[in-house]
Amino acid sequence: MRRLALRTGLRWKVSLAIAAVSVLVAVVLSLVVHNAARVSMLDNSRTVMDERVKVAQRWYEQSRVLGFGAKLDDPRLPEQLKKEAWRGQRATYLEDSGTGTPEVWASVPLRNGKVLSVHTKFQDRFAVLNDLDRVLIIGAVAVVLGGIALGVLIGDQLSRRLRKAATAARKLAEGDSEVRVREAIGGRVRDETDDLARAVDGMAEALQQRLEAERRVTADIAHELRTPVTGLLTAAELLPPGRPTELVRDRAQAMRTLVEDVLEVARLDGFAERAELQEIALAEFITRRVRAVAPDAVITVVRDAHVSTDPRRLERIMGNLLANAARHGKPPFEVTVEGRVLRVRDHGPGFPEELLKDGPSRFRTGSKDRAGTGHGLGLTIAAGQARVLGARLTFRNADPATDGADGEGRGAVAVLWLPESAPTNTGSFPVIEVPD
Repeated sequence: MRRLALRTGLRWKVSLAIAAVSVLVAVVLSLVVHNAARVSMLDNSRTVMDERVKVAQRWYEQSRVLGFGAKLDDPRLPEQLKKEAWRGQRATYLEDSGTGTPEVWASVPLRNGKVLSVHTKFQDRFAVLNDLDRVLIIGAVAVVLGGIALGVLIGDQLSRRLRKAATAARKLAEGDSEVRVREAIGGRVRDETDDLARAVDGMAEALQQRLEAERRVTADIAHELRTPVTGLLTAAELLPPGRPTELVRDRAQAMRTLVEDVLEVARLDGFAERAELQEIALAEFITRRVRAVAPDAVITVVRDAHVSTDPRRLERIMGNLLANAARHGKPPFEVTVEGRVLRVRDHGPGFPEELLKDGPSRFRTGSKDRAGTGHGLGLTIAAGQARVLGARLTFRNADPATDGADGEGRGAVAVLWLPESAPTNTGSFPVIEVPD
């Protein structure tokens, strides 16, 4: 069973943490203040009652007059005070049920053997404690709300910086080498996010330098191989006719094609290629080019469109897609023109899972259900040329429900989405929105 993962924002996590701490601190402080105030009031009340019983004792002994509500041998006198009086001790006693105002007693034994006692509840005095409790509750609520607001403020600032860093990191992953995470998050505050941003920027620069070095090495090797391969191909033309000569010419031509493809991939990886735009009628252009490279392909024009694009690069893309279909798929091959959308489909085993997941990769030719021929450069070049055109090239396998694929041969579907706006001279491209 899959575990349900609850995803919450950093701002709310920080806010809840600060709110929880604020509640804990407010409750603890309120209890401490409440108990301290209550203990202080009780001690003060017992002191007051002790003073009253002493004054009442003097009055009674001097004038036989009971003052301050004093009573002799009060039948309600608590047993503890009776015991203290029997011992000859003046004492105070607190009756506190925990629900109402506590009652305070004070007693003193007289010379005639009687016990003089006074008692009261101090309702006015303990009413102040209720007011204090209300003030503590209001203060605790204010502290909690202030903590939540502070948590939202701090969490929002941190979350916003991290979101900016994540956006910049995604742009880096998509190939925008000019983006720097530290510049993206900005701000004057220096914290751990700046350390993370500098680490990501350093990693991106190191990877960019390594990729550029690898690209230069690849381009240099391919360029150096170009001359001897051309010489080898020329020398093969001078060999006498025969089967060995045909094999040599075929391998030399394959080597030359491979060198040219590697050079093209190196140029595309350098992001220095620019499209030479022309206005073309897409359906007519695709029909002519497809007929030239794949005469047996079925061409369907759902809707024509006039586009501003580079015809040479578009022809290269379509040629590579059809060559890949012929090499790895099965006929019939279908080419569909629907406005600015071009589809190339075969009826073979479909694209391998690695390609659908990670996209085309050089020198990776497929999986178990593919023939394994070729060098894996055709789709890589097609994707690179599509990027130069500002287009989007996607790969999927045919769906029986929507594409009419049969169960045994599903078929591979490559879809080229040409942009409504042409790429600019600075190399920026419009965003192609691909519907689900």
